[in-house]
Amino acid sequence: MTDHQVAMLLVDVALVIALAGAAGFLARKLGQPAVVGEIVAGIAVGPTLFGGVLTRWLFPDDVRPFLSALANIGLALFMFLVGMGIEHAGAAGTRRAVAAVAIGSAALPFGLGAGVACYLAGHHQPVSRTGFVLFVGVTLSITAFPVLARIIAERRLTRTAVGTIALSAAAVCDVVAWTMLAFVQAVSAQDFGAHWQPLLLIPFVAVMFGAVRPLLNRLLAGATPPAATVTVIFTGVLATAAATQLMGLHLVFGAFLFGLIMPKSATREVRESLTRPLEVATKLLLPVYFVITGFNVDLSRLGLAGVVDLGLVVALAILGKYAGAYAGARAGGLPAERSAVIATLMNTRGLTELIALGIGLQTGLLDQQLYGAMVLMAIITTAMAGPLLALIARRAGRQGLDAFGDLEPVRVRQP
Repeated sequence: MTDHQVAMLLVDVALVIALAGAAGFLARKLGQPAVVGEIVAGIAVGPTLFGGVLTRWLFPDDVRPFLSALANIGLALFMFLVGMGIEHAGAAGTRRAVAAVAIGSAALPFGLGAGVACYLAGHHQPVSRTGFVLFVGVTLSITAFPVLARIIAERRLTRTAVGTIALSAAAVCDVVAWTMLAFVQAVSAQDFGAHWQPLLLIPFVAVMFGAVRPLLNRLLAGATPPAATVTVIFTGVLATAAATQLMGLHLVFGAFLFGLIMPKSATREVRESLTRPLEVATKLLLPVYFVITGFNVDLSRLGLAGVVDLGLVVALAILGKYAGAYAGARAGGLPAERSAVIATLMNTRGLTELIALGIGLQTGLLDQQLYGAMVLMAIITTAMAGPLLALIARRAGRQGLDAFGDLEPVRVRQP
């Protein structure tokens, strides 16, 4: 790197962090998750505004590869934290409801997504029609686990039945979705080698759960200094991310897997000592990913056909998630009010959706136009959560956006 590139990289990272912080603060003031403002800010610095002049001036072409490298590191750390956070199996009284919500909120949007993909494939020419149909189905069935966890905490739903059921169902959906995305990427590969390489993931997963997880359990249970433990975890995240990338899959699968195998028996203090420095690093690096996302979203060229595609995708994404989760909650024995809250929460997609869409763009399953439309879908469905919860609260005679925080951990009625 030249001195000029180093200077521009530092300036760009500082600019991205400041922009993301300001946009996130504004979003929270408007009652939205910070990620909504951060995504919108990323699009704003892309080619959508001013014909891309601002983008080329602030983020020169010779600096963008280095920004992408930083974004990938932040992405790996974020996906590790997502995997590590998936530990909510649900109380014994809610497991049937969790299963029903997870199935309903995944199966219906997947079916609707696969159906609309058959229409979209006709004028978007993906590299693999089968892979495209599966990919759109999976992306419409995703729920953003980290964003959902933050919304549940902000609305004081953590210790309620609706919060537990929604978070547990989202955890199940995330694991299934990322497994499916790995399969979709494998079947969409264009060369023979890329088809068989992902098969290495099977023994790799066996080794991770059978050998690496017990070692991590011993590490966290011992008297290892916190600094040394963080070093081992940081190294493990990047190593597993690199391994899946070399297998022909995206690096997020390895980082997510390393988070999944983290022992859940570790004390809260130990887990916080691990996650705190990683969360700090993620907050510094992950906003760079929003900028990279913005480079690939040009809404000024969406056109009439793109608007039609956007309308279809948004309508089916909302219908599939809301109706599927609501029906699942009702089938699991929950009353109508709580079912509506769960359906609203499950409709959030956020950054998790952006990561999946980025994989689709890189593999040629999405073109620039459809990618932009689906990014907007992620923003719209995430931004809907707050207003919908407020609407449900008003109709139920409650007050405020956190009006459901007084819901006790109810015993779910068995159907």
